[in-house]
Amino acid sequence: MDAQIIYNGREFSFDMFVRDGDIAGDNGLLTAVLVSLFTDRRANDDDVIPDGTGHKRGSWQDQYADVPGDLQGSRLWLLSREKELPDVLERAQLYAEEALAWMIEDGIAESVSCPAEFVQAGVVGLLIGIKLVDGSWFESVINYPLEG
Repeated sequence: MDAQIIYNGREFSFDMFVRDGDIAGDNGLLTAVLVSLFTDRRANDDDVIPDGTGHKRGSWQDQYADVPGDLQGSRLWLLSREKELPDVLERAQLYAEEALAWMIEDGIAESVSCPAEFVQAGVVGLLIGIKLVDGSWFESVINYPLEG
């Protein structure tokens, strides 16, 4: 069970959900999706780092992966400072699907899809669709801000 995270897509802020004076648990997929998308995955060697520093970021969780080289999070952070162009939406979809692919690998989902669109200036909207192995469907819209 994960601690339940609440995301405010208008203010781009997170909070923990508290119930009866204690942090609430979440057995659903939303918290796992949020952590997967908003944790910075280590950049690939051929990725362009937006701030020009060469710092590839990455998650502390990578040090404890059961499978060596298994990376956590998403490369959506690489889109900061990008212009609102169709190839940016293609990369946003690719990065989001890459971040959620672990659900297929771990036998939770049959498929994951994350079409992207610009929902306002500097904000990519991701329509997260996950077909679970039991045949049910999870769907959520997540707004991801492009910093810059």
